[in-house]
Amino acid sequence: MAEMTTFRDAVAAWAAGGSAGPAAESAARLRLRTAVLLEGPSDLAAVEALAARRGRDLAAEGVCALSMNGAMNAGHFARVLGPPGLGLRLTGLCDEREEPYYRRGLERAGAPERDVFVCTADLEEELIRALGAQRVEETVRAEGEMRAWQTFRSQPAQQGRPVEGQLRRFLGTRKGRKIHYGRVLTEALGPGDVPAPLEDLFSSLCTPRTEMDEE
Repeated sequence: MAEMTTFRDAVAAWAAGGSAGPAAESAARLRLRTAVLLEGPSDLAAVEALAARRGRDLAAEGVCALSMNGAMNAGHFARVLGPPGLGLRLTGLCDEREEPYYRRGLERAGAPERDVFVCTADLEEELIRALGAQRVEETVRAEGEMRAWQTFRSQPAQQGRPVEGQLRRFLGTRKGRKIHYGRVLTEALGPGDVPAPLEDLFSSLCTPRTEMDEE
């Protein structure tokens, strides 16, 4: 895990105009094959939670999922991770409104665009829809935030809004809450509840390295 953190930090520095060396050296030590481009840390929390639930060690499979801290950085990350840089296979998950940034970034890097999986609005909306408002509220209660949720719902700006929309907005009202619930809501999903974009992303990821090395 420490080496993966080192790699992510090195890639971010390289994408911001730094040196390629540290990222290349770390990628070699990790034997990476695939990079999963994610908009932010809440998406990363969800991906890591689903991997843990399924008993998948993405690092052992040669997969690095990383947050770009904004879809507008997709071009920079595609350049350093894809064909012009480390030559990794690129895939990713994004919000519908941010898809053009991904498409342009991968196209300019000479990477296939077919492996970008798009959420209808964003991943939080997908998780809320998959679980249903009642189960999300039960999760909020279990996390000790029922009073905060009820206070939020009573605000004038929330009156008349569908509860699903209120929940989605609530998740973004405090620093760190989206990241926390990215993990918690993913952990609450039943076997058949995983939103299609997240399921499709996992289906696209490479098989464990031991199987690939035998081919």
